[in-house]
Parts: sequence; structure tokens; C-alpha cells
Amino acid sequence: MFDYPLRRGFADANDYSYTVPMDFIIRDVVTGDMNEILTLNEAVVPAVNSIPIEDMHWFAKNAAYFRVAVADVRLAAFLIGLRPGVAYKSLNYRWFCNNYTDFGYIDRIAVAEHARRHGLATRMYDDFKTSLEGEVSIMTCEVNLHPPNDGSMRFHERYGFSQVGSQLTEGGRKEVALMAKTL
Repeated sequence: MFDYPLRRGFADANDYSYTVPMDFIIRDVVTGDMNEILTLNEAVVPAVNSIPIEDMHWFAKNAAYFRVAVADVRLAAFLIGLRPGVAYKSLNYRWFCNNYTDFGYIDRIAVAEHARRHGLATRMYDDFKTSLEGEVSIMTCEVNLHPPNDGSMRFHERYGFSQVGSQLTEGGRKEVALMAKTL
């Protein structure tokens, strides 16, 4: 099977975990999380793109940040963050690579239905932001404009993101707002 090194030099998966309301624990991804992560990812399409399990394993090996939130061993959320210099072909990630020298890019976040409206997305973003402290001054992401994801746009604006660009993807079937937040 797969064995992923822990990110950011922590001795074990609990070194950087903390408890959030409703007993959610944020920790690094482990191999045994992958099927649940893929199921959650697919449950929130089109807010995020559908991807195969092999891509989730690629993220686990290559992402600067891949953490999950769990409660009573039940997956509640995950967030994947990248830094520049990764061989990732996403048009949105490439846009940020072409326009910024360094950044923390949120590729995707998904929160399970049972865990929504408890501040968990904000906690995951805060955790990612903490992982970037002292290294970069900008956090980036994209939000769908077409098809619209109004809830995500409101969340990102409340969190302090501003639109810095937009682009069409998927042959013009999708338009995204490219967002950035100064840390």
C-alpha cells in the first residue's frame, strides 16, 4: 500500500492536531482515509472537480498540505493545499504560478453534510493559513462563477479573499473567479 510522509516535519500525526467545536480533530491524511475522501469529494461535485483515487494518492504524496477533520472516526472534511513548483496541470493553479512568485493555493476543500454550519471550513482554512506563516504572504483559491457557487463566494469574501482575475475552463463550460488573500 501507500505510506505517506507527514508534512512539515512533525514527529507524528497528533503533533499538529487540535480540537475544534463538536470534537472535530484536524490531522494529516493517512492512507486509510482515501476511500472516504474520494466519496466526500464526489458528493460535492461540481463545487470541486471529480477526480480518480489515483489523483488523491498523488496529492497525498505531493501536496504541501493535505489534512482531514474527523469526529469519532467519521470523516468530516478535507483540504488540499499546494505551493508553487509542483507538476500539477490545473489551469487555475498554473494561473497563480504565472502571476505570483509564492503562495499557498487551496486546490479543494470539502465538508460533509453532517459537519456543515459548525465553522469547520473556517477552521480548516485557519489551519492551512497557520501552516503558511512565515513562508508566504498570500493564500489563493478559485470559486466557480459559472456554474455559480454563491455560498462559496460569500464564504471566501467573509474570510478576506478578493477576486484578482477570472478565467474560462473546461472548454468554456466553467468560469472561475481567481481569489487571493493577503496573510
